[in-house]
Amino acid sequence: MKSAHLSRGLSAAALAVAVLLASCESGPSKAELEAQRLAAELAARQPPPISLNKDVADAASIYVAFLREARTIQPGGFPDAESIQAALRKGASYDPNQLSRGLIAYGSIIALQSPEFVAGVRQFAIDPVQRQQMVAQIVADPAYAATLPGADAAAGLISSTIGKDAVAMRGIAEAIEQDAYTIQGRSDPRRSWAIVPIPHREVRLESAKTLSDVDMLPSADEANLLFAAANSGTGLAIEPSRKAPPYTPAVVRSLAIAALAALGSGGDEARANTEALTHEPNSEFCLNMSKLMLFQCLAASRPSYEDVFCLGRHVTRDLATCTTEATQITTIIVGDPQETGTAPARTPISVSVPQTPVPAAASTATQSLNTTPSGPR
Repeated sequence: MKSAHLSRGLSAAALAVAVLLASCESGPSKAELEAQRLAAELAARQPPPISLNKDVADAASIYVAFLREARTIQPGGFPDAESIQAALRKGASYDPNQLSRGLIAYGSIIALQSPEFVAGVRQFAIDPVQRQQMVAQIVADPAYAATLPGADAAAGLISSTIGKDAVAMRGIAEAIEQDAYTIQGRSDPRRSWAIVPIPHREVRLESAKTLSDVDMLPSADEANLLFAAANSGTGLAIEPSRKAPPYTPAVVRSLAIAALAALGSGGDEARANTEALTHEPNSEFCLNMSKLMLFQCLAASRPSYEDVFCLGRHVTRDLATCTTEATQITTIIVGDPQETGTAPARTPISVSVPQTPVPAAASTATQSLNTTPSGPR
């Protein structure tokens, strides 16, 4: 009798195991399948994350770090002839092409601080096919990025932020140039050495040329901060601004790099594309011509007060001028084939560029970026 009960118990257990195994073999339920389908659709509707490679941040840090150093050149701070030479060495120690690329790279990171531009671009990144088409279009024609939704908000940030740096540098330039006259005054105690011919003039000229050929290295602190700001869309102290087209070629290229990043196509795999976009002939030409003018000025300069003028005119003022020309449209010529982010057939437009220097205590976004709680580095 016990054997019969045991046999029936084992049979029931075997049946339960068989039913369980059968249910497992039959696969997930309809509800589970529907949940998986919805999850896949939701994932497909999400664009890839914003991605900008470290090379762009490194290039931008070179511009930011040099601007920090250039802003420390202040008028009236020349107690002797050597202090003037030290300021010239500081101001001459940049490679024009690197500085131009850094300006454009910095502009792209500024553009990524615009939520409106980033959202406007990322709506085209949901569909993989459309995303690839957009990437190809931007790489082939950078000006296409300037037509995307929110471009005016991003361009406004670029022009306003970098423009404030230019205005600050222009203020320094005007004061230094004035000091070149002040130092000659009979009441100025510096006159005694300022009018004396500079010894070994050819040595200081060659020094300036040598410094111009030295590769500029990224600033690790700025590079890390800029890299984080680019990929998060936050972290830079920037005031909202808006600017309608047309845009300069440098601004167009900054927008193009930012658009690639917003599409998730500016990461390590896109280094070739982002590097190519940082090259802009007009900006590079302006900075290269500035260096040539500095060399000519130093070659002709004899007393120290003339070196002060060279410093004001062909270091600080030219930096302000080239930066302004890179970010501000002053005159548009009908049919100009340059990248401007707008159709070539357009009525000439003139936009006045601010000329008033900011007070010495004023702060720009780039200056804030270079400031720690304990003060400027």
